[in-house]
Amino acid sequence: MASLELKALRKEFDGGSIVAVDDLELFIEDGEFVTVVGPSGCGKSTTLRMIAGLERPTSGRIHIGGNDITDVHARHRDVAMVFQNYALYPHKTIQQNMAFGLRMSTDMSAEKREQRVYEAAEMMGIEDLLDDTPGELSGGQKQRVALGRAIVREPDVFLFDEPLSNLDAKLRTTMRTEIQRLQEELGITSVYVTHDQEEAMTMGDRIVILNDGKLQQTGKPTEVYQNPTNQFVAGFVGSPSMNFIDIEATPIDSGVRLTGADGAFSYHLTSGRTDTFGDISGTYVLGIRPEHVVVSEDGGEDAVPATVDVVEPIGSDNYLYLDLGTESRSFDTEDAPDFIARVPADIEPEVGDLIHISFEESSVHLFDTETGEAVTAADEPTVTAPQ
Repeated sequence: MASLELKALRKEFDGGSIVAVDDLELFIEDGEFVTVVGPSGCGKSTTLRMIAGLERPTSGRIHIGGNDITDVHARHRDVAMVFQNYALYPHKTIQQNMAFGLRMSTDMSAEKREQRVYEAAEMMGIEDLLDDTPGELSGGQKQRVALGRAIVREPDVFLFDEPLSNLDAKLRTTMRTEIQRLQEELGITSVYVTHDQEEAMTMGDRIVILNDGKLQQTGKPTEVYQNPTNQFVAGFVGSPSMNFIDIEATPIDSGVRLTGADGAFSYHLTSGRTDTFGDISGTYVLGIRPEHVVVSEDGGEDAVPATVDVVEPIGSDNYLYLDLGTESRSFDTEDAPDFIARVPADIEPEVGDLIHISFEESSVHLFDTETGEAVTAADEPTVTAPQ
């Protein structure tokens, strides 16, 4: 087991016209489970492949356990990778698939390899499948084999490249729990790449968010969720996505008045809350998460009128898609519902109903309209790169 450090890691393609990973700085502690998430093409899988030695960095260095392994061949790096498509040899038995890495990278005896494979298979609950071939297994069983093949290596670092994306929703949840249990039991430094933000938020000790090859933010999942460093992170983390409204901030005697949505939105931030933002005046983007929206029929102070366009039940909650203001607009136009409220299942307004929404001012986020950077000051700044 060992720490993992990426130092100004960069990967270019097509002679530098495409920058997949842009000077990434990241330190992962020994035994830490880090999830890496971002939209398609953000550089997360390329980063993983550089750590594994399957891609050569354009520049930058990779250290495992304090040792520079940037120029070390993939075969000689003490890492084990679990792929999205399992990457099993169809003509080999499960026992042979799991033992293959040991046979190729160690001088371990056949008897010792067999013992190691059986122990890993027992851990994964597939010891009865060792004589089968991959074609005889289900998707979940194949994924367990792929995990077992990584475990037998007893590597310094586990690398997971979207390993659950081919499984159905129920099995994905089961395997997610299984991977967490195994990582905690083995204590091996792990980097888990996924496009599923729910996986990223629930599995990792720390979450890393990438966009366009650049590091956006790192931190504990709850810290990133509560204190996003910019508008991209705020919109990417959380489901449904955070609501955004272009607003004008005008200082008043008791704080700041926020107005927007063609006059339909008006909200008073008290001086106590504005102390968090500092002196604000002018245009900003206001962010509020759907689960922080409170719905009422008659409103109250600072309540905003909204027209219900769509009600989407999801069982425990309802998603209300709203037009701010009193005039409903056609869902088929560019003026589609611009605001989502996540409310308890017993709140079931009819489409076309006029309701009122409100929220606590502690839930308000503000972002710079030009840079997208958060105006909100977190109590404890989230680390975005090692110093």
